[in-house]
Amino acid sequence: MSRTFLITGVSSGLGRAFATAALEAGHTVIGTVRNPDQIAAFEQFAPGRAHARVLDVTDTDAVAPTVAAVEAEVGPIDVLVNNAGYGVEGTFEETPPATFRHQFDVNVFGVIAVTQAVLPRMRERRAGHILFVTSMGGLRAFPGLAAYHGSKFAVEGIAATLALEVAPFGIHVTAIEPGSFRTDWAGRSMHRVESTIADYDPIFAPIRQRRLDMSGQQLGDPAQAGRALLAIVEAEKPPTHLILGSDALRLVADARSAFDAETAAWNELSKSTDYPDGEQIAGRRLGVRPVRDPAG
Repeated sequence: MSRTFLITGVSSGLGRAFATAALEAGHTVIGTVRNPDQIAAFEQFAPGRAHARVLDVTDTDAVAPTVAAVEAEVGPIDVLVNNAGYGVEGTFEETPPATFRHQFDVNVFGVIAVTQAVLPRMRERRAGHILFVTSMGGLRAFPGLAAYHGSKFAVEGIAATLALEVAPFGIHVTAIEPGSFRTDWAGRSMHRVESTIADYDPIFAPIRQRRLDMSGQQLGDPAQAGRALLAIVEAEKPPTHLILGSDALRLVADARSAFDAETAAWNELSKSTDYPDGEQIAGRRLGVRPVRDPAG
């Protein structure tokens, strides 16, 4: 079945790979680009099925009109792939608040704006699939990526909540968590905060250098990522999470194991905060306990 995809950030990297895979499979793709001079290069992939639109996802006033125009001119959006984003590299202390803010403007609030523009029509049609390209960095952390991890952890939470809210409408939600792929994410797509505090050098300097050295030699194949995305779009019951890459599988599993071990070690202290009579949880293992009005 042919579908219409809206994919943000198709000029390079995984966004380009996702768009290419969809076009090669016979689907229609509307891809967003930042610059008008990128339009022709994208549309030549599949004339008549590849449509480029200039959109900065941080321009929230432009997002809804762009989505409305796409649906009017091309057709209903069946699949939304929230891919546009970038990375900020720098330790927490050295990263200015303005840099954190811009990272979230693109990676979080841009995603929110696009999804909220697409969702009403999907809900009316009782069909659709929304994909959030997060990262293995939305499931575990590494030194020197506080802003990036913060943004991706935020999107993971949004995606998980949205999946529960829209399932009754026949809309699927999937968070895609790539590992290291052979794109320019660690190159020109990475904003590097200047290192100014020598105390962090022993921890962070080797990580930064390794990331630079590995750029262009990563394990993941973007073309295979595109095929994986199509596989879940075509699945009858797609997953709510899909980790891409054996490196990501291993690193996320390691982090989860460490989390489980720490939780078990502090289990008794965690449970010690319950009321002795179990009032807070009696008979309510699922759902939200009603909140008592403090003025009542």
